[in-house]
Amino acid sequence: MISTDFWSPILLSFKVNAVASLIAFAAATAFAWWLKDRSFPGKTILETLLMLPLVLPPTVVGFGLLVLLGRNGPVGRFVEWLWHQPVIFTWWAAVVAAAVVAFPLMYQTFKAGFESVDRDLEDAARAMGAGEGQVFRHITLPLSWRFLLTGTVLGFARGIGEFGATLMVAGNIPGETQTVPTAIYIAVETGRMDLAASWVLAVVFLSFLLLGIVQRMK
Repeated sequence: MISTDFWSPILLSFKVNAVASLIAFAAATAFAWWLKDRSFPGKTILETLLMLPLVLPPTVVGFGLLVLLGRNGPVGRFVEWLWHQPVIFTWWAAVVAAAVVAFPLMYQTFKAGFESVDRDLEDAARAMGAGEGQVFRHITLPLSWRFLLTGTVLGFARGIGEFGATLMVAGNIPGETQTVPTAIYIAVETGRMDLAASWVLAVVFLSFLLLGIVQRMK
């Protein structure tokens, strides 16, 4: 009776967060590697800005994304000019929202992982003629893979639970932008408590599983 209604938000949430995790992973890896050993004026301010989505209310993050991605926003106008359609209230808006909230967790964990690698090993590779890309691929990444996996899992879990920012920029269109958190909210509002409870149990199970993976990585 509830199979179609039940699975649609779950499958969309996985699709959204799979893409969002890839985007956040790439961005977090780049920033963490670039900032690892650098010292420059304003570094603290930059890192604080990168971590802001972790502590800001979701509606504040959503409002900022709405300003940027809206049809009158700089990014929104460019995207609409490029693809002839707005990004707001599409599943891509949900991807952006999930990637933004997942990024700080990934960045902080990746940075800790990169900083845990023995600097002497990296310097030895450089002394033997390895370029920065080779050092990163053959020394830093293999020695910090646990941190990368942990950060990715935490970021994915955070994206699955994203509600406020997603609702503001992607809306709640069944089959198109309705993720599990927004579906739970609407189900409760409309009195479909059994369906809401089913989604809640699914999210709790998935979150428990993901956190269990993180604990096993320690």
